[in-house]
Amino acid sequence: MSTVKQSAQAATTSDVVGTAKSATAETVTAATDFLHTPAVRAALPFTNGGLSGMVATTVIQPIDMIKVRIQLAGEGKAGGPKPTPLGVTRDIIASGKAMDLYTGLSAGLLRQAVYTTARIGCFDTFMGRLSARAKEKGQTVGFSERASAGLAAGGLAAMIGNPADLALIRMQSDGLKPVVERKNYKSVIDALGGIARNEGVAALWAGAAPTVVRAMALNFGQLAFFSEAKAQLKARTEWSSKTQTLSASAVAGFFASFFSLPFDFVKTRLQKQTRGLDGKLPYNGMVDCFAKVAKQEGIFRFYRGFGTYYVRIAPHAMVTLLVADYLGWLTK
Repeated sequence: MSTVKQSAQAATTSDVVGTAKSATAETVTAATDFLHTPAVRAALPFTNGGLSGMVATTVIQPIDMIKVRIQLAGEGKAGGPKPTPLGVTRDIIASGKAMDLYTGLSAGLLRQAVYTTARIGCFDTFMGRLSARAKEKGQTVGFSERASAGLAAGGLAAMIGNPADLALIRMQSDGLKPVVERKNYKSVIDALGGIARNEGVAALWAGAAPTVVRAMALNFGQLAFFSEAKAQLKARTEWSSKTQTLSASAVAGFFASFFSLPFDFVKTRLQKQTRGLDGKLPYNGMVDCFAKVAKQEGIFRFYRGFGTYYVRIAPHAMVTLLVADYLGWLTK
C-alpha cells in the first residue's frame, strides 16, 4: 500500500514538474516567436537605438551643457573670453546649483527619442539591406557603402529631431541672458510651445541646414568609422567583442568630433539667436554665420572646445553603441 502511494505521489510530482517545464518552454517559445515576427524585427533597431541614445544622454548631459556655454562665449568678438570647461562648470554651480548642469535634460531625452531612434534605426536597416545584397553577390559591404548609409541616416534623423534640438539649445543658453530677458522654460514642452507661439511653427526648424549637415558629418564619422573599425579589429585582432566595441567607438568618436564640430558650432549659434530691437537676426543662415564668425572671431573659433566636444561625443558614442549592442544581443 505504501509503495502504491509513493508511486502515485511520484507520478503526480513528475506530472507537475513536467507541466511546469512545458509551460515555461511554451512561454519562452512564445516570447522568442514574438521577437521574431516581421513587425517586431523591423521595429527593434529603432527601439534599441532610441533607448541607447537616451541612456547615453543622461550620462553626458552636463558635458553637453558646458560645451554649449563655451561655444556661445565671446560671440561677435575677435578675442573675447576663453572659457575653460572647469571655469564654466564652476560658474554654473556658483550661480545656482549643481543640478543646473542638467538644464535641458527633458529636451535632450526627447531629442534622443526622436533623433537617435531614427538615425540608428535607419542605419541598421540600411546596413541590413546592403549586407543582404552583398551576400547574394558573394561580396562584403565596403567603406563607401557604410559611409553612404551613415550620411543618409544622419540627414533624415536630423530633420525629424530639429525641434527638440532647438529647444535644448534655447534651454541651455537661457541662463546667459539678463534676468529680465530669460524665458525660464519649465520643460521641453514649455519651450516648444513658447517658441511656436512667439516665433511661429517654422521657427522650430531654425538652424535645420547646419543641423542636417552636422548630423551627416557626425554619422559619417561615428557610424561609418565605427562599423569599419570594428570590422577591421575583428579581422586583425583576437580581442574580445567588448574590447573591439570600445576601441571602435573611441575611434569613431574622434572622427565624428573632427568632421562635425564646425557645423555643431554654427548650429548652436543659429538656434540660440533671437531678433534684436531692430527686428533683425544676427545671422541670415548657415553660410552667413560661417562667414561672419570667420571674419569677426577667426577661423579657429569653429574648433573652440574641441576637447570638451570630444569628451561629449566619444562617451556618448561608446555608451550608445554598447547599449545598442547589448540590446541587440538580448533581442536577437
